[in-house]
Amino acid sequence: MSINQFAVLFVDAVLLISALGLVILSLVLLGECIAALFPLACVANGSQNPKVAVLVPAHNEELVIGSTLLDIKSQLKNEHRLIVIADNCSDRTAEIASAAGATVIERHDLMLRGKGYALDYGIKFLSCDPPDVVVFVDADCRVHQGAIASLTQSAIATKRPVQATYLMAKPTNSSPKESISVFAFKVKNLVRARGLTQLKLPCLLTGTGMAFPWSVIRSVDLATGYIVEDMKLSLDLTIAGHPPIFCPQANITGNFPQQKRAVTSQRTRWEHGHLQTLLTYVPLLFKAAIHQQRLDLLMSALDMSLPPLSLLVVIWLALMTSSLLFGVLAALWMPAILLATAGLFLLTAIFTAWVKFGSQDLPLGELLTIPFYIFWKIPLYLKFLVQPQSSWVRTEREINKPVG
Repeated sequence: MSINQFAVLFVDAVLLISALGLVILSLVLLGECIAALFPLACVANGSQNPKVAVLVPAHNEELVIGSTLLDIKSQLKNEHRLIVIADNCSDRTAEIASAAGATVIERHDLMLRGKGYALDYGIKFLSCDPPDVVVFVDADCRVHQGAIASLTQSAIATKRPVQATYLMAKPTNSSPKESISVFAFKVKNLVRARGLTQLKLPCLLTGTGMAFPWSVIRSVDLATGYIVEDMKLSLDLTIAGHPPIFCPQANITGNFPQQKRAVTSQRTRWEHGHLQTLLTYVPLLFKAAIHQQRLDLLMSALDMSLPPLSLLVVIWLALMTSSLLFGVLAALWMPAILLATAGLFLLTAIFTAWVKFGSQDLPLGELLTIPFYIFWKIPLYLKFLVQPQSSWVRTEREINKPVG
């Protein structure tokens, strides 16, 4: 065999393996999007009077925390507790929270920064008089009526961690880029979560609107500076035998920052954290699936193997271009055929999610601008190759506006 023949066979093998992997990932995404079309069964009510504690970690949140606490307080009974962890604050966060009727505990440790450390501090505070259910809510979101009750009842009934529907509000006079960002967020946090729940598989925790039975949240270590602590927590819990479930009845709404610098900072943290978690936890999930002989862990590994949607499209485009060029030069077309199949699955998944869940917020004309949105995000992925973000950075806040 000549060197040229070996090179052709090697490139063909690499492209075939890559194409097959992309077919599997695209099929996983398509399966989740199709499963999301079917209605979800309601979870039966648990205890009617559970002891509930709501923890709100806050770092310099004076601009937004007042409205969030007002939302939460209106849903709590007299015996429930609302605790704000003022974490390394240098503004009026603690003062505003106390005036709103919350119990405020202050934490000062500039070496150990991040939401995980704040939540761990709150859990330790509760340990002397533990509740039945602990709910985590970020300081910068709208908590819609009935959300706290739905989360706590689901946690009691299932004895599992529960994740609310956490979506981003579409800004007034939004640009196509912002509209697509809202849609992409909805695909991740609503469509795929619904699909996984319909398939009886664990969902990912998304950072706010999370409820935990006390025995479950005490079984994991929260004190980390992981930049996507919610994703890490959900995978740790799944491996430990406490897979989170999705509660579509509980609704939480956030707002994307409007300042360009804040948008870039937030996106970098999310995207880099997702990729770091993918590289770290996918092998762990596969290993745990084999060791524990659990199908749900295997499926969670496949779900976690899906990169951010924009990056998945970029990878597909790069491989498709390479395969077409290789087909022309070597007359070997199987990689291109497989990638065309993957592209069909991917396009069908996105279109299915858009028709059912996104068409009202994202007109067809704006949907067609997705290639420009993907181009905007490419520098974030390239930066991950040379300078991945590994430390927690707070997103700059703006005053919350009412969301309908």
